[in-house]
Amino acid sequence: MIVDERMTIFIDSMDPGNTEFLTQLEKYSTETNVPIIRPSMQSLLKLLLQMQQPKNILEVGCAIGFSALLMSEYGPKDCHITTIEKYEKRIPIARENFKKAGKEDKITLLEGDAVEILQRLEGSYDFIFMDAAKGQYIHFLPEIMRLLSKGGILISDNVLQDGEIIESRFAVTRRNRTIHSRMREYLYTLKNHPQLVTSILPVGDGVTISVKK
Repeated sequence: MIVDERMTIFIDSMDPGNTEFLTQLEKYSTETNVPIIRPSMQSLLKLLLQMQQPKNILEVGCAIGFSALLMSEYGPKDCHITTIEKYEKRIPIARENFKKAGKEDKITLLEGDAVEILQRLEGSYDFIFMDAAKGQYIHFLPEIMRLLSKGGILISDNVLQDGEIIESRFAVTRRNRTIHSRMREYLYTLKNHPQLVTSILPVGDGVTISVKK
C-alpha cells in the first residue's frame, strides 16, 4: 500500500458503487485473481470522464473488459472505446462481457501486441487509459503522443509499484529491476515532456494524469 490502508478503506466505503453487472464482474475478478482497477481508481476515472466528456477513448490493456465497460457506462452516451489486449485467454472473456452488457457496438477490442497495434491506429483520441505491462509504458509513449489530441488526457495506472518505485534499484528484486528502471524513466519523461502537463497521484497503486498542451 502506498497510502494508509485504513484511510483507503474509509474513503472507498463512501462510494455509491457501480452497476449490478460491473459489481458482478468485480466479484468474478476477485474470485479468479484477475487484476482490475482498484475502487479508488474507478472513482477517479468516473470523475475525469465527467470532466473531459471524451468522445473517442483508447485503452491499452483490456484484460476481461472491466475498465472498458466502466468507461462506457460512466462516460458520455455517444463515446466509443477502442481497447487493446494481448493475452489470448482473456480476450474471449472480455468479448463475452461486452456482449452481456450490451456494449458490443460501443467497444472495439483489438487483439495483439500493443506496440504493433498502436503504430497502425489513425485519427486521435481525447482520452487514453494505460493499464498494460508496466515495463512497456515508456515504449508505448511515442505512439500515444501521436494519437492523443490537443487538450486530451492520458491516464497511466499502477505507476508506483506498491511503493517500490522510491527504492534503490538494488533494494528491488532482480526480476523487477527492469520494470523499476523503466517506470522511473517513464515518470521522469511525463513530468518533463514539453507537450504534457502531468501530475503523479498516490491513488490506488499510483496514477499519472497528463494533459497534452
